[in-house]
Amino acid sequence: MRHSTLVVIAALSVTFTVAVGAQGRGAARRVVGTAPTTPVSGNAVNGKKLYFDYACYSCHGYNGETGARTFVPNWPATLSSESTFIGFLRGRANVAPKQPSTSMPNYAAGTLSDAQAKDIYAYIRSFKNSAPPADQIAAFKSILASAQKPYKK
Repeated sequence: MRHSTLVVIAALSVTFTVAVGAQGRGAARRVVGTAPTTPVSGNAVNGKKLYFDYACYSCHGYNGETGARTFVPNWPATLSSESTFIGFLRGRANVAPKQPSTSMPNYAAGTLSDAQAKDIYAYIRSFKNSAPPADQIAAFKSILASAQKPYKK
């Protein structure tokens, strides 16, 4: 992928996030990377089942920190609150843009109810960053130690 293409994709992503927030859906502007702290009203147990039923794991992994579209530990603005999350799910549900801003499926209220979306959100919010610090990973420590040794021919 060329650099200009990546810039366009990043710009589209930022534009969509700002647009969702501008629609008054409770979007809180925050620094990406901090876990959201807004209240959660959904049921995480039900949300786990729905997360798997709707195949969310296929892009976001089983814990939000693996897969093609990770969000733990770099929490996106679309997960800052329940209302922002639901706004993101609904934002494109009845529109078929020529060039979608993301590959995330659209979920109209008839496909995924607000209660179900809140349950999924509650489950997602239970995710924790489980990656150890880089200096605690044995293979990484070995590579660093080898890299610090003087080169011998």
